[in-house]
Amino acid sequence: MSKRDYYQVLGVDQEAPPEEIKRAYRRLAHKYHPDKNSGDKASEEQFKEATEAYEILSNPEKRAAYDRFGVTGEGAGLGGFGDARAGSVFEDLFEGFFGGSARRATSRGADLRYNLEISLEEAVIGTAKEITIPRLEPCGACKGSGAKPGTSPIACRSCRGSGQVRYSQGFLTISQTCSACRGEGRVIEHRCRDCRGTGRSRSDRSLTVKIPAGVDTGMRLKLQGEGEAGPQWGDRGDLYVVITVKEHPLFSRKGDDLYCEVPVRFVQAALGAELEIPSFFGMTKLKIPPGTQSGAEFRIRGKGVAGVRGHGLGDLAVRIVVEGPRRLTAQQRELLEAYAALEGGDGGPLVTSFFEKVKSLFG
Repeated sequence: MSKRDYYQVLGVDQEAPPEEIKRAYRRLAHKYHPDKNSGDKASEEQFKEATEAYEILSNPEKRAAYDRFGVTGEGAGLGGFGDARAGSVFEDLFEGFFGGSARRATSRGADLRYNLEISLEEAVIGTAKEITIPRLEPCGACKGSGAKPGTSPIACRSCRGSGQVRYSQGFLTISQTCSACRGEGRVIEHRCRDCRGTGRSRSDRSLTVKIPAGVDTGMRLKLQGEGEAGPQWGDRGDLYVVITVKEHPLFSRKGDDLYCEVPVRFVQAALGAELEIPSFFGMTKLKIPPGTQSGAEFRIRGKGVAGVRGHGLGDLAVRIVVEGPRRLTAQQRELLEAYAALEGGDGGPLVTSFFEKVKSLFG
């Protein structure tokens, strides 16, 4: 399919100066931009066509070759049109209807880090936290332009807004970053006093962070677009919330399981008992059998930590610690002595095994 004349596409004469071509392209790009015409294929094609035309006519070398050879002329040296949506074309596009060049519009703001300490209970069941972060925001006085209110940045006269200066040396053409505007493509003649021309000022941002159940120390939550604003209307960076879980006086954690030690009286251990065990989901009952030894571990299913990726709940592991009496009444002593007499000299299997090892080692 033959292409329409680029001057006709933009609606300008062949002798039109660069600024007129730029204004014509801005108008068309603003009208047919895909973000404003979502799903409209006709507008998308018109946008591509205008972008392609501007890519050629905004470049002095390509325009001269086009004027001489046309779109399909041999030796035109136009470099193809596959990259017509990148580079200097979008610099002018964004300068036109977003107030800055593509170089500036795609300058991303810095990512931020916030260290957040939460309790183990909050890590287990999830929570929401209000945090305040200092970050760079678009200046309220100049609306992010960096120019004194009532004025606007102007296109750099040295590079005509392209951000690049080209030098011809024989057959070579060398592009360098414009020193006058530092590659920005525009200059600020009258700087905003509030931000001193940077277009950004520091302020505090309060927001709510949702902490999912199952997080652990060292995990990071990414809040997209909550970092610092980019210079000259650039994209925002991201905010990374780094989690630290405080130690708990009763529970410890290993993966998705929780651990706690529960002291019991030696009578309970000997006779068996039903215990009330605390958890972050309320009290739960645990039966220990008669003859439970100190160090015995019992698991309560589903009372641990939720998997942060949603693979169920871990367990609560209960380690029994048998506590003997520190002081005995006369009656208690009498009863224990009677029990000892009934038990005889033989101890349990642990005692018997221990002393058999001692005898075999030391004779």
